[in-house]
Amino acid sequence: MHIVMFGDQHVESSGGAQVSMRLQRRFLERAGHMVTIVQPRLHARRVADLAFLDLPSLPVTLDREYGMTLPTRAADRAVDAGMVGRPPVDVVHVQGDFWGAILGHRFAARHTLPVVHTMHNRVDVGIAATTPFPRLALRVLNAWAGQAIRPRAPRESGTDGWAYLRRFGARAAAVTAPSSHFAHRLMAHHVRPGGSPDGRVDVVWNGIDDEMLDAAGAAPAPAPAKAPPRLVWVGRMSPEKRLLPFIDALADSGVAADVTVIGGGGQARAARRLVARRRPAARVTFAGRLPYAETLRRLAAADAVVQSSVGFETQGMTVFEAASLGTPAIVADPDIADELGGGVWRVGTEPEAFAAALRDAVADIDAGRAPRPRPEIAESFRQSSRTEAMIAVYERVRRR
Repeated sequence: MHIVMFGDQHVESSGGAQVSMRLQRRFLERAGHMVTIVQPRLHARRVADLAFLDLPSLPVTLDREYGMTLPTRAADRAVDAGMVGRPPVDVVHVQGDFWGAILGHRFAARHTLPVVHTMHNRVDVGIAATTPFPRLALRVLNAWAGQAIRPRAPRESGTDGWAYLRRFGARAAAVTAPSSHFAHRLMAHHVRPGGSPDGRVDVVWNGIDDEMLDAAGAAPAPAPAKAPPRLVWVGRMSPEKRLLPFIDALADSGVAADVTVIGGGGQARAARRLVARRRPAARVTFAGRLPYAETLRRLAAADAVVQSSVGFETQGMTVFEAASLGTPAIVADPDIADELGGGVWRVGTEPEAFAAALRDAVADIDAGRAPRPRPEIAESFRQSSRTEAMIAVYERVRRR
């Protein structure tokens, strides 16, 4: 098969969806399929790859890590021109929510191709965290999508984040979600594939690189004698990820721990300033963006990983990577804690809950009674098994 993926961001930029798309591409090619990735051009650095169809874009962050491609007719023509000379396309796999989604659905409609749409994001939570007038922003998004996507689906009168996702689901032959809890939430809000007879959302987890997982788990760095517990926070430094509330909770907790923050983003400076102002008892190290293999190694060597966002994550990739390596997690989102099923310290809902969870985790680690993740997670989240599941979805929509 030839699968064409559309994303909102370049796959070589930071982010869980981008990591997932890179892995999907590699394992699909290993299984004998061809992948083309349509995406905004990356401004932060140059990446040459024949599988990439990079579109003109505008940088949208100060560090130039993320870009935006306006979904104009000129962009449609650029997509069609970039596909000339490539083999015929079998499936369009949309893995974006904004310009990538619109361009992908329009490409599929022009060429009468089935669409598999993976919903990676809670659009409503993300918009609320990043814009000053989220309701207005969502109304504008819905109006924009209603006009931009062709052909028109059944009339959608809603203006919230779920209505926005319904517009895309109605045009897809299949909709997939990276976790059971997000799939259930999508279906509860009637985000379902319009081209599917049963209207269900398929659960296909984002996977973890098989070889890197084995290598990272083989020899985690030993902890120094009587070292303080090692905690790791990994993610994009933006409001919805709630790094700053974690730093506040860390300072409030008074725990003696060695904390590594991995990642970058718009709140990087604010996070450093907050550490300098609050002066937590824990030692906090900002490691910046790290290669994927090194991030996995750090997760394997940690005593616990911290997941601080609430309601935004559709899977919470980092905690599943950590669980696959045997590392437990301090989890703020109850849905993610439920999906992990074990190896978790849960953060309660009361104001002091995050600090209390950090104190409990550090005490348990010091005492040698940290909870262990479920062993079956390591096999269930290998990318090889996730690729097999997605190929089954591709073949189903092609037959239909």
